[in-house]
Amino acid sequence: MKAALFLGKGRIETAVLDDIEPRGFEVKVRNKAAGICGTDIHIYHGEKGSADVKPPVVLGHEYTGEVVAVGASVTTVKVGDKVAIDPNIYCQTCYYCRSGRKQHCENLTAIGVNRNGGFAEYSVVPEKQVYRLADTVDYETGAMTEPLACCLHGIDLAQIRPGDTVCVIGGGAIGQLMVQLAKLSGAARIILSEPVAQRRQIALENGADFVIDPFAEDVGQAVRRTNSRGADVVIECAGNLKATQQAFDAAGKGAAIVLFSVPKPDAQFPLKLFDVFQKELKIVGSFINPDTHQRAVNLINEGKVNTKPLITHRYGLDELEDAIRKQSDPDSIKVMVKP
Repeated sequence: MKAALFLGKGRIETAVLDDIEPRGFEVKVRNKAAGICGTDIHIYHGEKGSADVKPPVVLGHEYTGEVVAVGASVTTVKVGDKVAIDPNIYCQTCYYCRSGRKQHCENLTAIGVNRNGGFAEYSVVPEKQVYRLADTVDYETGAMTEPLACCLHGIDLAQIRPGDTVCVIGGGAIGQLMVQLAKLSGAARIILSEPVAQRRQIALENGADFVIDPFAEDVGQAVRRTNSRGADVVIECAGNLKATQQAFDAAGKGAAIVLFSVPKPDAQFPLKLFDVFQKELKIVGSFINPDTHQRAVNLINEGKVNTKPLITHRYGLDELEDAIRKQSDPDSIKVMVKP
């Protein structure tokens, strides 16, 4: 089968790999659409993913496809089913798995990170990682299930209450999903800070009440023009230190700040501890998608989240490096690879 093989920092090569048939509780998937994630970009540049990466490996953990074969023990899906893949595989035996915090699994592995994933014509994955999509869901929409599942974990941590003011920093694919999930959570006022006009417009069409251009105005002041107390919840989705500062500037007293984006591994932020103390800020990180994938599938299957305007560019397997570079451009939101 044809695959885009990650060989190490800055090196991807199109290769032909041996075809693999599923055994036991395994499912073989004809990969149809795979999204480029910020994690893929970090890995490409030699940084860590959600789990340790050991090349050569086929990346791509946000993907969907058609079941083409199943192992003898598989009962939950059949040939012809349209499926989304949950990439994260937990050991179920370490302290964190047994304590209800499996996202911190000491033996975490991930499809498309350190096991071959979506940037290939086919993949073979454990049955427990496969979730059925409705026949009405197209493959590109289905490929948004994994990032949506991660966003749901962040939303759970944010603890949005009906009536809250929520500010989302960053209007890429993740920020756009957060805007929609904040609306579904009952937020009375949703504010997006994003410098790209196209992204601000999409957010307004999908649930944002106000948008801010952070290059043109102070984010903290702009948020307080819509709510004098500041935001009750701030979700940072941009992944740079300026955005982190804007998140703290936008936060009101007692606010929850969710640092959702994937920062550079050595990034550090100078925190004003007295502000945390005086404002009683709650600061939380959000890592992967423990127990949220089925909920994401439910939202996708029922059409509760609009992903179509978020998918802006499409590439073939031979163009994976171009796709990774495009994902970082301001005119893209979500780049899809079509194996």
